[in-house]
Amino acid sequence: MASTYPSFTYGEYNTTTTSRPKSRRTTGRPGTSRPRTGISTLARVDAQEVICAVVESRGVSTTVGLAFVNLDTGEAVLSQICDSQTYVKTIHKLRVYAPSEIIIASTATSPKSKLFCIIEENLEVIESKLTVVDRKYWAESTGYDNIQSLAFAEDVDAIKLAISGNFYAVCCFAAVIKYIDLALSKTFPTHSLRVKYEPSEGTMMIDVSTIYSLELVQNLQDAKSKDCLFGLLNHTQTRMGARLLRSNIIQPLTEGTTLNTRYDALEELTTKEEMFFATRAALKDFLDVDQILSYLIVIPTKPSISTKEQDINQIIKLKKFILAVGPIYEALSGCCSAMLLSIREYCHPNKIAPVQELIDTVINEDTMFAKQPLELRNQRAYAVKSGVNGLLDVARTTYKESTEDAYQHCSDLKEQFGLELNLKFDPARQFFFHLSATDLEDKGMDSLPPIFTNVYRKKNKIECQTLELMKRNQKTALSHQEVVLMSDQAIQDLIEEVRGYISTVFKTCEAIAMLDMIAGFAQVVTTNDYVRPRLTDTLEIGAGRHPIREKISRTKFIPNDFYATQQSRFQIITGCNMSGKSTYIRTVALLCIMAQIGSFVPAESASFPILHQMFARIGMDDSIESNVSTFAAEMRDMAFILRNIERRSLVIVDELGRGTSTRDGLSIALAISEALIQSRGLIWFATHFVDLATILKERSGVISLHLAVDNHEDDKMIMLYKIAEGAVKETHYGLKLARIVPLPTGLVDRATVISHELERRALNRKRTSLVVIQERRRKLILSLKEHLIQARNGDMEGEILSAWLKELQREFITRMTAIDADAADAEQDLESEEADSERGVPDGMTSSEHNDHMELEDANQPLTDASQHSVITVSSRATSSASSSIARAVSENEL
Repeated sequence: MASTYPSFTYGEYNTTTTSRPKSRRTTGRPGTSRPRTGISTLARVDAQEVICAVVESRGVSTTVGLAFVNLDTGEAVLSQICDSQTYVKTIHKLRVYAPSEIIIASTATSPKSKLFCIIEENLEVIESKLTVVDRKYWAESTGYDNIQSLAFAEDVDAIKLAISGNFYAVCCFAAVIKYIDLALSKTFPTHSLRVKYEPSEGTMMIDVSTIYSLELVQNLQDAKSKDCLFGLLNHTQTRMGARLLRSNIIQPLTEGTTLNTRYDALEELTTKEEMFFATRAALKDFLDVDQILSYLIVIPTKPSISTKEQDINQIIKLKKFILAVGPIYEALSGCCSAMLLSIREYCHPNKIAPVQELIDTVINEDTMFAKQPLELRNQRAYAVKSGVNGLLDVARTTYKESTEDAYQHCSDLKEQFGLELNLKFDPARQFFFHLSATDLEDKGMDSLPPIFTNVYRKKNKIECQTLELMKRNQKTALSHQEVVLMSDQAIQDLIEEVRGYISTVFKTCEAIAMLDMIAGFAQVVTTNDYVRPRLTDTLEIGAGRHPIREKISRTKFIPNDFYATQQSRFQIITGCNMSGKSTYIRTVALLCIMAQIGSFVPAESASFPILHQMFARIGMDDSIESNVSTFAAEMRDMAFILRNIERRSLVIVDELGRGTSTRDGLSIALAISEALIQSRGLIWFATHFVDLATILKERSGVISLHLAVDNHEDDKMIMLYKIAEGAVKETHYGLKLARIVPLPTGLVDRATVISHELERRALNRKRTSLVVIQERRRKLILSLKEHLIQARNGDMEGEILSAWLKELQREFITRMTAIDADAADAEQDLESEEADSERGVPDGMTSSEHNDHMELEDANQPLTDASQHSVITVSSRATSSASSSIARAVSENEL
């Protein structure tokens, strides 16, 4: 089918584009997909202009090349990914970098390739535009030539080594540079672009749904709120540091050596108070240097007076940056950690002295960056030193005289009419008069004299001009343009010389961004009780706290412990409503992310394994509108997780299966749980299906936990928010909570009777099978093996080790003896069932159950049919949920 997209032409390009449709209000049915978050909150911190080129291999193996060029920060990132058939890694990379435009080869459109279709489907989430470009611009030789000419001279060899063999990434770089040249009319000077190769390894993959549900960069309830992980940790003082922090939260590191280096730097800043405060004070004066340098290296093919004015502005900003680097070097005096020493070296005065000398030869020493429009225009006019150009000095004189004429005109009008006129300036209107309406009334004047025009009244203020002032504005503007044009040659020569040191300045900028992020972590750590994490093979957190919940909670947050190894990799979390299950599983995910970005964590002790993937399936809303599509959404999310999970993954699942019937929900939750157990990843599974814990408790690698509750005799419950071993024992917590709701009199009591009857019948049918007992034996032996390996690799020696081994032996014998006893009981039950079968007792029912059934049937009690129907309908695994009981009671009440 031919494309129906509008076509555009950029130079030699024939393109077709697809853009995200504008959002519209609707009163129809809610969408069936999971709520999406704007990608601007995920990666595009300042709505940056990022151009991306994508190309894929042809063959059995799926290889994708990508090249991103950020025109706002002057950075190019190349990547080549060996992806799956669903292109999950490619889409994740696109979502993280959030390009404003994606270009793809025309050969992928006729017919449409699978990658092209998947990118089209995700355009709304990425908030990008798709452009098709002729395949001839994806040339490997051109890509290598671009790297040779555009990358920093000292980095060329290293980049070529890194991209060796990455054909598709190099081709994408050729295409994106050509597109920027022909379609956007922008070029880059020689050796001015930060080029780096980013392999698919090295960072944790977190999909956008997980970023959204864990509130990593945006609060779920209020998009402007700072109650998210980024808001909690963002104590940076520069825009570069904030961008680096956001990028790290979305893509945490997986390199242990780098993380330990960050921990060392953070620990030093938190223990050396004088260094910490000096560093924070020195970071206050920095502008957004990334954008300054990017502007200096991006050359417009059609320069204008506006671009020439901006050139002067950026040079003045660069001067301010150069002067602000020195205090950083002084603040880090006496540092010892490797990272701080490296940052200090990049901020050494000798590194930036040549750039400062170049600026000082052209720019006046007293010229500093200003934010007020008039001050900024004056600085542009007087930035270049006198004597550089004779005509420049003449133009400045004219500019000065015309400006003085405007002020003189204001003085003349004040004297003539006796009004308190003030001369103001803005870039659009230039000079205009400003006065108070009260002053006009005090003079007994109903309106301004006819000489004043363009009158604009705003509350109690009046703004106006005169024809004479407008003439002088025009003269001033022309003289200012002459000054800018006369200064331009000196400024362009200066920029050209500065570009020779651009790589040094960029690296200094990166070092300051890293220092700002670490100093921001230090600010959080010094104001909260955080601890340095250790990187091990075991996940162990002592008294861990949810970082966001702790911040916003009005009461003291109750901490909890976490422990996970391969023998406790699948943890089923049960508990009452509002007992803290969701907070518990979110806590472990957030602390893992904090540890893998280099931050300390809110706990008393903490050790983490390096995780490479993180997934979250969390119910976002309990409203009726949301429940319309809950089941479809959770099945889609779980399918994605099961396709991509591996041993180094962490998964948190909250209330899976609640969007469908009880039986189907339990069945699906059980099947998915078994698949997750086999993946050998670390999984925290919060559920109300207590039977899930009962069925899986003997499986190797599975443990059952619950959030404790303090029960009272008056049917009240106090949530303790503390984790405890085993499944939740309170089977009627739903009924207790239901009593809080003003239901009709006697309804909850009737539901309680039904619940107890269902529970009695279900408990009579439970049996401990020989297969389950065999699983218990295997689990106990594997646990013993793990403890012995840890003892061999640990630090215990001598009598301490001997005592520990004896205790381990005693516990093992005790538990194995109990298992053998259960096995004997199970064999007896099996023999009893065979005897019952011979006596005609129905299959699946014991003798006592058969007798009870017959007695109830003879008595013809009203509850019999309803209870029997409930036993058949509800799950055969002891489903005694309060919801079923209450539903039955409500039905009887209506009848």
